[in-house]
Amino acid sequence: METLESTLLLKSRSFSFYSHRVRLPSGRKTIRNVVKHPGAAAILAEGPGGLVFVEQYRYAPGVRLLEIPAGTLEWGEDPLDCAKRELMEETGYRAAHWEKLLECYVAPGYSDELIHIYRARGLTPGCPHPEDDEDLKVVELPLEEALRMARDNEIRDGKTLIALLYAYSASK
Repeated sequence: METLESTLLLKSRSFSFYSHRVRLPSGRKTIRNVVKHPGAAAILAEGPGGLVFVEQYRYAPGVRLLEIPAGTLEWGEDPLDCAKRELMEETGYRAAHWEKLLECYVAPGYSDELIHIYRARGLTPGCPHPEDDEDLKVVELPLEEALRMARDNEIRDGKTLIALLYAYSASK
């Protein structure tokens, strides 16, 4: 695929939105709209009460979601540094042991956002410091309960479902 023209439509702190005119391998010309994103880090944290989640209202879908802690990388930031920061900010926990589990694209049809998912163990509690626009509730659940909630469609966040699938496959 050949990019013929790129137009920046919107630039914000956490992403940029472009419209690209491209030539497909068939020779046909078309438009591809793309969100350029610095990436994100998410954490499958194993706490004393089970897996650590945050419940929060998400404006775009207009619902409260149960999710693993996560956040957007600063441009050029190391994903592990972001994961450590986000776990502490959102839950108050610090972890003694970190392991990278996987990377996945969130929505490759229109975005280059790559999310880095880590496992955090050996948690020490502390005081959460969410950002001013975040209203978070920390929830701890046993893996079996979280898996049931995923099966019953009570957990609907993609990164959380992927992390739970990984945890389930690792427990077998």
